[in-house]
Amino acid sequence: MTGFGQTEGRSGELQFSVEIRSVNQRNLDIKIAAPREYGPFEADLRRQVSDGIARGRVELYINRGNARRVKEIVVQDDAAAAYVKALRKLKKDLKLVGDVDLSALQGRAEIFQAVERRSDPKKEIAEVRRLVGKALAAHRVSRDKEGKHLKQDMTGRLRALERIHRSLGRRAKGSGPRMQARLEKRLVELLTGKGVERARVVQEAAIMADRADVTEELVRLAAHLSSLKGLLGESGPIGKRIDFLLQEVHREFNTIGSKANDLDTTNLVLEGKAEIEKLREQVQNVE
Repeated sequence: MTGFGQTEGRSGELQFSVEIRSVNQRNLDIKIAAPREYGPFEADLRRQVSDGIARGRVELYINRGNARRVKEIVVQDDAAAAYVKALRKLKKDLKLVGDVDLSALQGRAEIFQAVERRSDPKKEIAEVRRLVGKALAAHRVSRDKEGKHLKQDMTGRLRALERIHRSLGRRAKGSGPRMQARLEKRLVELLTGKGVERARVVQEAAIMADRADVTEELVRLAAHLSSLKGLLGESGPIGKRIDFLLQEVHREFNTIGSKANDLDTTNLVLEGKAEIEKLREQVQNVE
């Protein structure tokens, strides 16, 4: 399921920002973009994310910056010694008085370098984990909002399938007499007015009706739709179970369609399969 969570925090001189993004995918795939120093802790961060998200392509971004850009001065001792040595030699060669002092070394970039103070990843990781937890909570809120819309849409399509199931049941109850009437009419047309044995018509109609009987399929279909309705009311990861049930529902509609002996039944089957396809598209967004 798609979702987004973001948070920021600060620890001493360091400032952090954490983002979690997820898009639809059948399995769980976690990508982490973080400072290189956090490499030893990546497995723990991955477990923390997988505890909160069970399915989808998830991207975790961790950014770290120095809030006040505190720097420290590093002295290049070798360069300083070389400067002092050169200055003393110059003083001696020119027969100057006095000694070399620090003022002579001021502004020398080769000697004094300002660098950002190094941080300790072991001290930072606790704050990072806390922020990842907050981002996961925000991500969960985002997904819950989408989940409500998904549930509403899927519930509507399930009701449509239940309506189609009831219509198929009514069509199945009257299939025997309709089949007998069509068969009798067809035989009269073929025999061009000759006598037709009614007992034979009834017998043939009964055989055809038995072959076209969809009672078992309708019973299984009702059970699958009931299970789907129950799943939509559950919390937690249900996407894979819904996907499996939709495969079973599709199989029953296929069988009913193959046995259909009238246009109305065929149209109902096509309508049902269209709703199933929409549900199968939507279930890819469900964890």
